[in-house]
Amino acid sequence: MPELPEVETVRQSLQKKVAGLKIAAVKIVQPKVVKAGPFEDFAVALLGRTFIDFERRGKYLLAHLDGSASIVVHLRMTGRWVYCKPDTQLAKHTHVIFQLSDGNELRFTDTRRFGGMELVATQNLVEYNSLLKLGVEPLSEDFTPEILCILLQGKKSKIKSLILDQTNLAGLGNIYADEALFLAGIHPERKAETITAAEALKLHHAIQEVLQKGIANKGTTFRDYVDAEGQQGQNQLSLNVYGRGGQNCVKCGTALGKAKVGGRTSIFCPACQPTE
Repeated sequence: MPELPEVETVRQSLQKKVAGLKIAAVKIVQPKVVKAGPFEDFAVALLGRTFIDFERRGKYLLAHLDGSASIVVHLRMTGRWVYCKPDTQLAKHTHVIFQLSDGNELRFTDTRRFGGMELVATQNLVEYNSLLKLGVEPLSEDFTPEILCILLQGKKSKIKSLILDQTNLAGLGNIYADEALFLAGIHPERKAETITAAEALKLHHAIQEVLQKGIANKGTTFRDYVDAEGQQGQNQLSLNVYGRGGQNCVKCGTALGKAKVGGRTSIFCPACQPTE
């Protein structure tokens, strides 16, 4: 599933390529992609509108249009938004096609069909249920070491489960959680309440560092993820632990371990990330 760096990379590329362009036509191939109201109404409401700005909130992508309307998009596991020429070969699981005023197209594809989009009045986004539930943005000024300590205080849940909870931190997923915990030297199965203030400070810095690196590397691609120009990310080439179970730790040479935390596979170094 695309995480914060991947969605942010898509946002940046859409901002560069699509902002300022008008929607000349909308073709909906898979109606289930439209999550609210008749898909015909969705297409009619978009016709002639202009993409003004693109925003990210957690793993959600918000496309703001003129006329105070916004498209809320969640890529889920395999969703893609790709800007391309109209003669580009149509991907098998292309569900929505926006024909743009510059003659190119913006296509939404989704192999697993878990993603989708919804048209919302921009002023109503503050009441949009899925966005309301999201926690603090980990790259914002609101995310401070003090806030992280408050989130950890008295919590008996495992630290990885806590930072993966989108109501705590918006946008952090399995890849970057493993990477951040490794940098901070914290075992993923430790109880959140056992994390000291000094460790919380390290974790705060580590979370921001791995996310910023992920964005700089244009995201992590193992299979499905590409940016809005169809380009794969490069962050997979510099991961320390994620996807490296059984291989040697880049710091100490110890064989990396695996554990299931909240149903998610976690990779860690038993030496660098002790259980206590």
